[in-house]
Amino acid sequence: MVDLNRQAELREAIELFFFGYRAFTAPPDRLLEAWDLGRVHHRVLYFVARRPGITVTELQGVLGVSKQALNGPLRQVAEAGLVGSAADASDKRVRRLHLTDKGGQLEAALTGTQVEMLEKVFARLGADAELAWKQVMQALAAPPEA
Repeated sequence: MVDLNRQAELREAIELFFFGYRAFTAPPDRLLEAWDLGRVHHRVLYFVARRPGITVTELQGVLGVSKQALNGPLRQVAEAGLVGSAADASDKRVRRLHLTDKGGQLEAALTGTQVEMLEKVFARLGADAELAWKQVMQALAAPPEA
């Protein structure tokens, strides 16, 4: 049960989260628009860049989406020449994903805007604020306690 005395503070936190996320995603959104892509495509590019050789099944797990939900965006980035795939060395049925040179450049530009934004904010607010922010994000991302 939510403490009724904390309603205003918690709603303020929700609003700040919304406005912060909007500011965080605006620069990449503008770049994606030129490619006729959206945030889901950015997430695909981001995690394929961080984990070269990731399988489609592994990517589904990281993103928390179904195979059907991933199929369209993955096909679009592949057709745009941003993501490629190769058969796994030990199991030819498994496809390993990687960014193409063009995909790597786009991902670097997209994520680069966000890295710069975080770098500036963390430098201004300090290491304690950065640590606290990471702890809040980790707690939000963790599965709810039973």
